[in-house]
Formats: sequence, C-alpha cells, structure tokens
Amino acid sequence: QVQLVESGGGSVQAGGSLRLSCEASGDTKRRRCMAWFRQAPGKGREAVARIQGDGITNYADSVKGRFTISQDNTKNTLYLQMNSLKPEDTAMYYCAAGPLWVACQYNYWGQGTQVTVSS
Repeated sequence: QVQLVESGGGSVQAGGSLRLSCEASGDTKRRRCMAWFRQAPGKGREAVARIQGDGITNYADSVKGRFTISQDNTKNTLYLQMNSLKPEDTAMYYCAAGPLWVACQYNYWGQGTQVTVSS
C-alpha cells in the first residue's frame, strides 16, 4: 500500500508563491510515477504536473513556466513549487502515485490541500 499526505496549501494574493509537499510512504514500487492534480469547484479534475520514474517531467500548458514539480533524493517527498499564482489556480490540489515507470496511471491519492489565490 501507499499513503500520500499533502500539505502547504493556503491563501495567497495573485503573483505570490506557494510550495506544496506530499509525503509518501509505503511500497516504492507502487509509486514510481507521481503527479499533482487539481480540482476547482464545479470543474473536473485536471492534471497539473507529473514526474515519471525516469525523472521526466510534464506540465499542463496552463502552468508551464510557473510551476515546478520535484522530489527529494529519497523520493519520499514530492513538491510543487507554484510561482506567479493566478486566481484561476484556486483549487484543491491532490498528490497521486502509480506503479508504472512511464505512461503513468494513478492508483493512490492523497486527501488534498486547498490553494486559494485572490486578485
């Protein structure tokens, strides 16, 4: 099993920054690929960024150049550095993990952390 616990959300003004963290525990083979998703009220879940088992990262077009996904050396903590935040970034942010090296699919999800950006 894999457990994921997000933290770091909060309220910030437009143009500000936040860093989200996701503490991961459990079988490392089940969390080779990790990602951040978000869901705003009344909208569907959106993939924000992912980091594959081979280290390759991908970003949604809406966050490219502003957000950075990374892991610590142990791969037990996933980060999302969010800069130049916009009101449209307001959402619940979720950490996700899956066992595949690439072509990620996600079997495990955290409980989410709220990000609110005011104009």
